[in-house]
Parts: sequence; structure tokens; C-alpha cells
Amino acid sequence: MFFLPKIFSDRKGFTLLEMIVSMSIFLLVVGGLTAILLFSFSSRNIIWEQLVTQNEGRLVVQVFVNELRSANQSSVGAYTIEKAESNQLIFFSNIDSDSYRERIRYFLSATDFKKGVTKPAGNPLTYNTSTEAITTIAHDVANNSSTPIFTYFDQTYTGSVSGTPLASPVTTTLIRMVGVQLILEEDPRFSPVPFTIQAKAEIRNLKSN
Repeated sequence: MFFLPKIFSDRKGFTLLEMIVSMSIFLLVVGGLTAILLFSFSSRNIIWEQLVTQNEGRLVVQVFVNELRSANQSSVGAYTIEKAESNQLIFFSNIDSDSYRERIRYFLSATDFKKGVTKPAGNPLTYNTSTEAITTIAHDVANNSSTPIFTYFDQTYTGSVSGTPLASPVTTTLIRMVGVQLILEEDPRFSPVPFTIQAKAEIRNLKSN
């Protein structure tokens, strides 16, 4: 008679505690990887949006400088600059293909930098501000009371970076050059250092030399 040998095994199955610990470690690893991926996607989106905001700001400042350089008296004879404040500037300039000069208003509203355009109409011509067309031209503006968007200089300005601007309230007839500074920040909690773009524009029609 033949007897089959007994096969003994020391292997044991996972205990319930071991399974719970293993699952906990697995979930921690998955959770950590998910958090890293979400943070990476969020950071990428913030950086991309910041780049869009920066390009938006550069374009706005360039258009502003071009329009202000060609500013002139209104089509009804009003002075070239109607109002000059720290966060609002109103002037007249021909920005389209007709022969009239539009009333251009750049101003800050909350964190949006906006542009209003009023075309003269009627007989006799008038600027009816109720017809002003307003568009938002830059978002996420972070300027505050210590960093105004607009600064103004008279004919004594020599081009020095540290030139002294005119004190408020500004007398519009003294203005010969305007400085513009936009501080843009997509999200103060996450975005990189705020982006600042600056430029100065001399009003050709008001040059005294």
C-alpha cells in the first residue's frame, strides 16, 4: 500500500489588520499623487492666465500711448485734456477713420481697466456721454492708492526716471507728458510676483519746443 506524503505549508493569509494597513497606505499614496497632479494643473493654469494678462496689459498700454500722443482739441473746440486724475484720464483723439476726434476715457473700475469712447454727433456737434461705448481692456489690475495708474508731468520734465509728477489736483493745461503704470496679478494667493508695465507718452500737440 502506498501512502502519499503530507504536504505542509507555513504560508498564512493576510490578517484583517494587515489588509487595513495596506489599504490605508495605498490610499495615502493615491491621494498624494492626486494632490500633486491637481496642484500641477492648477499652477499651469495660473501661469498661463498670468501670461495672458501680461500680454493683455502690454497691448493696452501700447494702444493708450499711441492714442494719447496724437491727442488734440475736441471737434467742438474743447481743450485736449478734459480730466486728469490718478485712475482716470479723459482726452480727445481721432482713433478711427473719420475726421472727428473721439472723447476717450480710460479709467479703473474695481480691478478692471476700462475704456470709454464717445463719438461726436448732431448738428451742431456735441459729445453725448450717454452714448459712451465702454469696454473692459485689462483685468486683474492691482494698482492701489500708492501706485496710481496715471501720473502727469509738465514742460520741465527732462526724462529722468525720478522726475517729479504734478501734484493733485492736476491742472490739465500744464500737462505735457503722461505716465501710465499697470500692475497686473492674476491671483494674489497663487500667482507669481505681480507684473508691472510702465510707459510715458508725450502729447505732440502740446509740445512747447
